[in-house]
Amino acid sequence: QVQLVESGGGLVQPRGSLRLSCAASGRTFSNYIMGWFRQAPGKEREFVAAITWSSWSAGTPYYASSVKGRFTISRDNAKKTVYLQTNSLKPEDTAVYYCAAANNTSIRTLQIPLEYGSWGQGTQVTVSS
Repeated sequence: QVQLVESGGGLVQPRGSLRLSCAASGRTFSNYIMGWFRQAPGKEREFVAAITWSSWSAGTPYYASSVKGRFTISRDNAKKTVYLQTNSLKPEDTAVYYCAAANNTSIRTLQIPLEYGSWGQGTQVTVSS
């Protein structure tokens, strides 16, 4: 398992941007699929983005349709960090954002929260004028 700590959340105006970071500890970070999920009050936790691992590339990103074209997920295996660049933010993006790690899932199931065995504590993103 890996331990995860998110940072970078905050209050931003509509159409603004934030860069979320997730720092991991553990020796095998590069072997994990890393995901970002979010949960708004009264709603279920939902998939935002994920990125696969690879020893020869930066990994392949996957996105929820609601954020595709606005959010970008990336990872730096040397720094054991995964990032979520959020642009053109909308009020409906307001939620607690969680970083998660999975070492035994596939591209067909990486959007399912139960596939992830490690979670961070979350960082609040509030989009409001």
